[in-house]
Amino acid sequence: MADIEFYHSPNTRSSGVRVLLEELGVPYRLHALNMRAGEHLQDAYRAINPMAKVPAIRHGDALVTEQAAVYLYLADLFPEAGLAPALTEPARAAYLRWMVFYGSCFEPAVIDRHLKREPGPRALSAYADYDSVIARVTEALTPGPYLLGARFSAADILWGGALGWTTGFGLVEPTPVLTAYVERIRSRPASRKVAAEDAQLAEAHQAAASG
Repeated sequence: MADIEFYHSPNTRSSGVRVLLEELGVPYRLHALNMRAGEHLQDAYRAINPMAKVPAIRHGDALVTEQAAVYLYLADLFPEAGLAPALTEPARAAYLRWMVFYGSCFEPAVIDRHLKREPGPRALSAYADYDSVIARVTEALTPGPYLLGARFSAADILWGGALGWTTGFGLVEPTPVLTAYVERIRSRPASRKVAAEDAQLAEAHQAAASG
């Protein structure tokens, strides 16, 4: 049986990892951090992740932080779930690209645009320009239904959540292609289960922080 400790806070980037764990169907111990009360800033959690961010997982002697790294680690740890192409599969290349593209290109482009910051000279920019980033994502999703075509993978859990919050907050235009994709991922049982449980957890954290 898997011995996974999962450090999580609702309505954060770690929510996708919780969905991934549910999709994998593996047991885990949930450590819920009340970020509204600043628990992630305390020494106890900084010993887990000095950056004071979630998600983080501990599996035996392995401690994994950084969102994409956690996805990659877990999906590879349970190959029987089929959420990550094997090293010998051609689809592995596209899978890795999209797992890395989110943090290295998409999120910086979206945040810079939101804050009205220039990306900098092309030779120094990690993502070139915002329009190119969105165009590449849209191109990948247009054939559908998933980033790897007919195959659902851990990359879709990452991107379904990412596009959900960025379109929901108006940071990215909710085009028909992106909206349909977000709804496709949100409609999965694991996503619905985590959304309901995270809503309850967020309410409890808010009450605790306010009290």
